[in-house]
Amino acid sequence: DDMDGSIEAGREALALQPGNTTACMVLTQALIVQQRFAEAVQVFEALPADAPRDHDFHLNYGISLLRSKRAQDAVGEFLQALNYRMDAAATHGQLGFAFRELKLYEEAVECFRTAALLDPNHVAARAFVSHLDQFACRWESFETNREEYLRALREAASQRMARGADSTPFALVALPHTREEFLQAAQLESRRLAAGIKPMPARRITPADAGRRLRIGYLSSDFHQHATTLLITEMLERHDREHFEVFLYSHGIDDRSSIRERVKRSSEHFVEVAPLSPGATAQRIRADGIDILVDLKGHTTHNRFSTLAYRPAPVQVAFLGFPGTTGADYVDYFVGDRHVTPLEHASSYSEKLAQMPHCYQPNDRQRPTPVPSARAQWGLPPGDFLFACFNQAYKIIPETFEAWMEILREVPGSRLWLLDGSEQSRTNLRAHAGARGVDPDRLLFGAPIDPMNHLSRLSHADLMLDTWPCNAHTTASDAVWAGVPFVTLPGETFASRVAASLLHALDLPDLVCADVEAYKRQAIALARDPALLSQVRGRLARGRDQGPLFDSTRFARDIEALYQRMWERKLQGLPADHLPAQ
Repeated sequence: DDMDGSIEAGREALALQPGNTTACMVLTQALIVQQRFAEAVQVFEALPADAPRDHDFHLNYGISLLRSKRAQDAVGEFLQALNYRMDAAATHGQLGFAFRELKLYEEAVECFRTAALLDPNHVAARAFVSHLDQFACRWESFETNREEYLRALREAASQRMARGADSTPFALVALPHTREEFLQAAQLESRRLAAGIKPMPARRITPADAGRRLRIGYLSSDFHQHATTLLITEMLERHDREHFEVFLYSHGIDDRSSIRERVKRSSEHFVEVAPLSPGATAQRIRADGIDILVDLKGHTTHNRFSTLAYRPAPVQVAFLGFPGTTGADYVDYFVGDRHVTPLEHASSYSEKLAQMPHCYQPNDRQRPTPVPSARAQWGLPPGDFLFACFNQAYKIIPETFEAWMEILREVPGSRLWLLDGSEQSRTNLRAHAGARGVDPDRLLFGAPIDPMNHLSRLSHADLMLDTWPCNAHTTASDAVWAGVPFVTLPGETFASRVAASLLHALDLPDLVCADVEAYKRQAIALARDPALLSQVRGRLARGRDQGPLFDSTRFARDIEALYQRMWERKLQGLPADHLPAQ
């Protein structure tokens, strides 16, 4: 469809008739498709008060407000839309998204539950019923929610494989699942995003392509104060400019943070593509002659993954942002390592596996070191043993929490320090503790704060307890940087193996536990034996300061070597293939 033409025609019609609702809808629909939400809001707000409005008007106005960070205003528009059509499943879903932004997770769940009842084929609604109940730490229907989501996935795969479905694969990350189920969800989503997109003709590779700098493009909405950028910035700074020309394609916000300014300076080209549609973004990438396009988002919020469906670059790579296969036949490689993506897991990935030699996760040795502080400054008890987990609340499942409560019962005088996700999750976790015979006051909650202060606060933890099946990822490297050891329980999925990969890179494989019982034993042993814990802390510090995990120069050389191996195959006319660690 000609979105640019629709925008031009809509603007011309509104200039002649400012109250023309049809013209308003044509224009705003095109702007929404191009993800130009702030412009759409301006159009809606300019419509005269006496102009006719209907369900679709309020729905699209609400979507534009929601995507412009005005969730409270969006709620009102979605409720107005439902006044016209109470049976509109998609509108109930959008109201759920607005409640999610307001951290009213239990209310959001009811919206998605209604959407699922109205539309039994609405896979995403089933996904968000489960996912947002996890954000609220409301577990009464945990297993039922999971089973209904997986059943909806299976049915969608059997009925609509050709065009795919909105399967919300990220919601599966923190639920017990198999790699095959994750692949199925990711394939459905990637097919949905590519529906109707015609790939660009393949770029002809010539001998001249072998004799120049390799052009690498990174695509992300997270080039600001975000976990991905906190991890990757020093790697970008260390790229070898003699052999690599690096482009950053940003479709996110400018939060004016210091890390935003630093990441902008890290590379030769920082290209703002936020105003562009995915198709126009792909055209810009093709025009820049990018050889290897690296997507840093996958199927996470505010992605532009459909850009890759246009095939703007000869080699396309998934890296870092999404903890699992993208399921896309238009992505050639998935960057992992021996631990997160062992070659025996290859059949569960749509991409070919490209293994880093140590750990797939980049880190930043330039980040601030924790500033010394007293426990009292953070409202922490002075003498208690402090277990901690600063993973988001949705990663806590009943089995994990049960293990934590047993650990607390076995270590008198200990506390569990958690990230304060919302009033709902805090209330529910305290209730779960009490139901398991643990004084709810033994649970402490730390509010989200800026990264530098968080590291200083985190350094007061004695031992971090990891979650499964979705581990700590950036949170684990935060703990390492703050000098706090952690125990983890890896599983069969990528998301459940990240913390183990970090511990192996730190030469601490003994903190990688084989099962739940071993996890509990290890945590209890470390809490009861100060000398053992001190020895582990010393090994952690050596691994951090001398090992490969925080050696950004080494990481940059290693990932460049992977890029070179990918490009050599392309130069030789060979298809993508697995690239084992060397």
